[in-house]
Amino acid sequence: MENQTDQFVYIISDSVGETANKLSQAAMSQFPTTDFNVSRYPFVRGEGTLLSILEQAKNENAMIVHTLITDGLSKIACDFCQEHNLFCFDLLNPMVDEIVKRTGSTPSKEPGALHQLNDNYFHRIGAIEFAVKYDDGKDPKGFLEADIVILGVSRTSKTPLSMFLANKNLKVANLPLIPESHIPDQLWKVNPKKIVGLTNDPELLNSIRRERMIAYGLNPDTTYSDRDRINEELEFAQNLYEKLGCLVINVATKSIEETAAIILDTLQLDDMSYDN
Repeated sequence: MENQTDQFVYIISDSVGETANKLSQAAMSQFPTTDFNVSRYPFVRGEGTLLSILEQAKNENAMIVHTLITDGLSKIACDFCQEHNLFCFDLLNPMVDEIVKRTGSTPSKEPGALHQLNDNYFHRIGAIEFAVKYDDGKDPKGFLEADIVILGVSRTSKTPLSMFLANKNLKVANLPLIPESHIPDQLWKVNPKKIVGLTNDPELLNSIRRERMIAYGLNPDTTYSDRDRINEELEFAQNLYEKLGCLVINVATKSIEETAAIILDTLQLDDMSYDN
């Protein structure tokens, strides 16, 4: 019989703690019927603060997931958890220790090293600004400067996907496709290997568009959600993709992350994100 008791998870870091949080969320998503109580403790830099958190974790029999790189803190956490029979998962130090063994190099042991305002940070900000500037075909000139150009009819997740890829330091422009609209001349000058055409299943697109209209307090039965119209739009988009010779992805059953992974892999672009 499944244990229905709430499970407590403590995420502790001497930096932001995003890496530990993402891994924990990925693990917890495998147990949709279990209630998890997650507590996040970022920027833990002192022994006293850490011990106070661990004492509270002991009282709740919490699972400890940490990215403590500061000298001493990781050992304190591991020793405390071993003494009190708590689960403790150290995400950083085992690999850091292995790299030391293999290279003989000395790690900096600097908390938040991946969040420093370095060139990568400013490249990411620039990519995000680019995605905003060239969203929804605002300026076709952006197609010629973009790393990726995303095409698709309405409600195929063009903008969210553009922003997700921008957070990976890629300059992305996108263009909504409407049968009556003019295709910018700049698009035909873009290398087809940089273009991604998004499509969707007509039934799902109909449902999404109806829900959108309802959310706006409008009649859901409009030309926008009409099935014949949707089929016309999808056919127009597919014909364009074939003329361009670009990558085509059906997003009907895919998350933004899955679609992005396909793009990065197929177009052989570097995933330059640095999440921690």
